[in-house]
Amino acid sequence: MYRIALFVLLGLIAAGLLQPSLTSSAGEDKKAVGDGRKAGGEAKKSAGGHGHHKHFMDCAKACDDCGRICNACSAHCARLVAEGKKHHAETLATCADCATACHAASCVTARMGPFSDLMCTACADACKRCGDACDKHKDDPMMRECAESAGVARRRAATC
Repeated sequence: MYRIALFVLLGLIAAGLLQPSLTSSAGEDKKAVGDGRKAGGEAKKSAGGHGHHKHFMDCAKACDDCGRICNACSAHCARLVAEGKKHHAETLATCADCATACHAASCVTARMGPFSDLMCTACADACKRCGDACDKHKDDPMMRECAESAGVARRRAATC
């Protein structure tokens, strides 16, 4: 239960929806979590074997789906840049990087790896930035689809 709450909190912070507190007790909690212990000193249990497989697979699928859309959108942006629409250079880069982050998060999460939380946080942050960049071009159907997909993946990754 603690782990899920932590992942939701990290996702909200990554998405910019929550500002972390920088008090000394929060720093101690971060240190305790960072070295593999809960705030009470108890060792973290691994994700494997606790019936979380479907949850991890749902997260992996959302990340992978977003990565595919971002790859398609980056190719679309490359064509637009080649046609002289230089303002799509930013979205070309954000979509390509988001696709890479999403595919990496999908791989790690699908195998319920120990860095799933970190990868999902990175995926959620990349999806937020990519979605914001593509959202500036709502009139383009591919860009709109990419922004929507990034939003879905960001919300899903925030719950991992």
